[in-house]
Amino acid sequence: MIEPQLLPAPTDIIARLFTLAGQADFWANFGITVYRLVVGLSLAIVLGIGLGLVAQLSRLGAALLDALVRLLAPIPKIALYPALILIFGFENSSKIALIVADALFPVLMATWSAARAVDQKLIWSARAAGTSRAACLWKVTLPAIVPTVLAGVRVAGVIACVVVFLAEMIASTDGLGHMLTVAARAYRTLDMFVPLVWICLLGLGLNWLIGTLQRKVDRSG
Repeated sequence: MIEPQLLPAPTDIIARLFTLAGQADFWANFGITVYRLVVGLSLAIVLGIGLGLVAQLSRLGAALLDALVRLLAPIPKIALYPALILIFGFENSSKIALIVADALFPVLMATWSAARAVDQKLIWSARAAGTSRAACLWKVTLPAIVPTVLAGVRVAGVIACVVVFLAEMIASTDGLGHMLTVAARAYRTLDMFVPLVWICLLGLGLNWLIGTLQRKVDRSG
């Protein structure tokens, strides 16, 4: 009922998936996207957990973090991409920075809210045993909030997949998003759907991995 030039049949898309899977150029672009995704998400996780925990050390730190979240979280980070390109250039750094800016907040907010909800009796017991306030963050607070933090990481992973694809579509010379843009400009609709399917599979795989880790943590807890 629909012209194949506008919406190819699923069987044709699957066949094209296998065709491109045999080309080294496709795997080079796929690897670039995975690299940007993994590095950006990893940095967002480290920064989010670190900032969320450090804010518990002082009321001033908590107040500053609260102001930061209220100010920056509602901003659509894709609007900052032109500025990031001017600062970091067109290569990997600007795309990774955009992923960090967008994926940071789910991890940060999950860490912060969970850390504030930790039973204070656990912290008082550790302090009474001679544990420093900073050490309590890593030995008491962090183990207690891991399940909640992983829920934030799961959301951040989905966001990171969306952001890396958008960044590659807007300004890139490689990656899955760039492949879609090139195919669209040449009106190769069949090739447009292949990167979409792969980024979807990548997101599903990442979500499954984090979900599996989350379930193992829940069972061990």
